[in-house]
Amino acid sequence: MFKRGVMQKKVWHSSVITLSAFGIITSGIFGGQTIISATFPGVVEKDPRFPANFDPEVLNDPVLNSFYDTKTVVSEKPRAEIIEYEVQSGDTISGVADKFDVSADTIKWANDLTNVNAIKPGQTLKILPVSGVAHTVKSGDTLVSVAKKYSAEQQPMVDFPFNDIPDDLSLKVGQVLIIPDGVPPQAPITSPSSRRAPQFLAQGPASQTFSAPGGGSFVWPTNGIMTQYFSWYHPGIDIANRAAPGVAASDGGRVVVAGWPDNFGFGNRVVIDHGNGYQTTYAHLSNIYVAVGQTISRGQIIGQMGSTGRSTGTHLHLEIRYRGIAVNPLAILK
Repeated sequence: MFKRGVMQKKVWHSSVITLSAFGIITSGIFGGQTIISATFPGVVEKDPRFPANFDPEVLNDPVLNSFYDTKTVVSEKPRAEIIEYEVQSGDTISGVADKFDVSADTIKWANDLTNVNAIKPGQTLKILPVSGVAHTVKSGDTLVSVAKKYSAEQQPMVDFPFNDIPDDLSLKVGQVLIIPDGVPPQAPITSPSSRRAPQFLAQGPASQTFSAPGGGSFVWPTNGIMTQYFSWYHPGIDIANRAAPGVAASDGGRVVVAGWPDNFGFGNRVVIDHGNGYQTTYAHLSNIYVAVGQTISRGQIIGQMGSTGRSTGTHLHLEIRYRGIAVNPLAILK
């Protein structure tokens, strides 16, 4: 009984030292990989937003590298409201615009500035969450009339998540709408204008393709006018065409969704799993010509452009995701 516990301190010290050594070895401090973070469920092995994670030959592609541009933003959290910013010494309109990731024209229009050098320290500026204009809804206003007034498209107004437009697309008097890429009446249009997408070749895949990381090779699914681009609140592109042409698969794969499973949002859609980490989504279709489980080849017609779901006109919403992360289709389709 007298000697009981004599070895207790040595046992405790040895145990602590052993556990500490194990922790250091598995933490990656000495050049190893972090075992815990590398094996944690849901961790993506390679982030497709950074070209350093792709094959060496892909890094030399100027189109892809132009998309994976890195820059510092004020906040990673999307901004919903119009905020106020106090001008600091040395600030310029273009500098403030870069700071908040909006166009210089957006700041001038929101603050009725006519002279680009008119701002002074201590002055308060209104800053919109995205490039464009803000509009307070008046009696009689509709999406069509507001879009026409500001030379904008209706669909981006509906897609902007903080505009709170209901499924019936009605507007409330007094509601403040953010109109992405809108331009005030009488103001010169300097925002990026809609441009035509490459024509889709109905007899086969388009001749101009891009070999994406993971082995994918994607073609334009349809033809029309580009009406909305890739952004944080719109993870795809919109291609509009009143003629409602056919929509083709951008690459071969297996159909995993075909229909309108949630009865809103994207409306009729087709989702194709390409088997290499990529999935493509074709939304707002008027007709679907494929079924779940069917194997599709590149260029095969899978549906017809339409306006189902939260849509303001006949168009195709196209998304391309790599391991669940949305990538800009323009970096893949070019």
